[in-house]
Amino acid sequence: MNDGQLLSVMQLCDSSFPVGNFSHSFGLETYIQEGEVRDKRTMSEWLAVYFEGQMLKADGLGCRLAYDEALEKGDEAGFFEVGRRLEAQSLARESREANRKIGMRFLQLASGMFPDDRLETYRDNVQSGDASPHPALVFAVLGLHLQLSIYETLLAYLYSTASGLIQNAVRGIPLGQTAGQMLLHETAGRFGSLAGRILELDRDELGATPPGLEMAQMRHEHLTVRIFMS
Repeated sequence: MNDGQLLSVMQLCDSSFPVGNFSHSFGLETYIQEGEVRDKRTMSEWLAVYFEGQMLKADGLGCRLAYDEALEKGDEAGFFEVGRRLEAQSLARESREANRKIGMRFLQLASGMFPDDRLETYRDNVQSGDASPHPALVFAVLGLHLQLSIYETLLAYLYSTASGLIQNAVRGIPLGQTAGQMLLHETAGRFGSLAGRILELDRDELGATPPGLEMAQMRHEHLTVRIFMS
């Protein structure tokens, strides 16, 4: 990885990268308000469940399938099929809309920063209503554009997701910034193993996520007070 690639990945993984992650907790706020997540230890437990239970076979597997079973083979139809499956398996309305909003902003920014025909085709299909934007698919295109391996792409995507969620926990629980950085360091240490498992998953496992997280995401829109959109 050359300097330009490394610096681009660092920028994409920064929690301040303006794609709207700071507005969405993907159900975390439900657990905070219900008292299940209240400190660094319980946030660490929640992250383990989120990444092992939902990211593994949803966004993580979707990113891998888009990369190595579609984009690398020049299979445009297969790429959009992954997007349709990710959209269909996201049962919670708020989470589904969050992925669309983040994905659209990410796609717009990426198209301007990293000119690539595949990003342009994706954006054209989204604008025509033939596809839905999803951050996992945008990240897959960027991984190929930056000449990252699928393993490196997955590591970066997992890290960027964790960074955003932990910054939201810093505000929502709240946690101190030091505790948040320690938590990010500890959580990132598991991503090598997680990325390896994603590489071994079968495509038929896409969307096989536990109902508890989805139910919390559905309950979020009924909370009395919220600081996040999802």
